[in-house]
Formats: sequence, structure tokens, C-alpha cells
Amino acid sequence: MTAVEFNFQVSGLQDHLRNFAQSLTLSTDDSKDLVQDTILKAFRYREKFVDPANLKAWLFTIMKNTFINDYRRKKRSNVVAENAVQFQYLNFSDRNANVGGEERMNLQVIKNAINALEDELKSPFEMHVAGYKYKEIAEKLIIPIGTVKSRIFAARKILAAELKEYATY
Repeated sequence: MTAVEFNFQVSGLQDHLRNFAQSLTLSTDDSKDLVQDTILKAFRYREKFVDPANLKAWLFTIMKNTFINDYRRKKRSNVVAENAVQFQYLNFSDRNANVGGEERMNLQVIKNAINALEDELKSPFEMHVAGYKYKEIAEKLIIPIGTVKSRIFAARKILAAELKEYATY
């Protein structure tokens, strides 16, 4: 199938994609984003499509998987944030529970340490903390997955050394 034929068939299925996206997201704006992501991925991975009679099913599978991955990423980032708030209260003892400025200062020190990282370390580290998988980071930054892992490891090592005095054991 040529690129022109592929583009024509995909554009002919946009109404079906919009309806399916709406049923998944229950939000007009989110469904538009999902359709856009699906079509972008379809064009990006066009060479992997082999059966022209099953294009609709292939696109629906891409959409469903994209929706599931986004949902998991959002859920994981919410869990991390909720756990951070819960652990914040667990780590306080009675004597320092009322000290509000110190926590703000420590948080600012952490943010400053992250911002001081070189861009090649900071970008993968921040994406990883935000909930992206190594493979997703590698695809977005267009670098090998091994490089992503080593940069995240290096960022952690630098941050651990710089923030050693703030660690509470």
C-alpha cells in the first residue's frame, strides 16, 4: 500500500476513530487528543502495517493501547504524588512537625539541585520522575534506551551526593 493510499484510508476512518475515542475518554477534548495521537502513531509506524483489509482494527488497537498507556501513566503519577504527601507526614516527629519553613527550604534545595543538572541528565530524570517508561523517554529524546538508563542513574548519583546532608534516615 502506498503512502497516499494509506493516508486516504486513514482519513476515511476518522469518524469511526472519533466515536471510539469518545467512548473511551468520555471527554470531547481528550477524545480529539487521542484521535490525533492515534493518527500520528499510525503514520509513524505505517511500514509495520501489513494487511490492508484490517486497517480499522489496527487503528483501533493503536488507540486502545494509547489510551491504556496514558491512563496508567496518569494513575502512576497520581499515586506517586499521593504517597509523597502520606510519607511527608510519616517522616515528621513531634518536635519538628510544626516547622513549615524548613520543609519549604528543603524542597527548594531539591528543586535547585535538579535544575543545576546538565540538560542531558535533567531531561530524562524529570521524565522518569513524571512517570514515563525508559522506552518512552528514549523515543521522545531520540536516544538509545541504555543511554536513558545511564543518564537517570548518573542524575540520581549526583543528586544523592549533593543532597546527602538533607537525608533523614
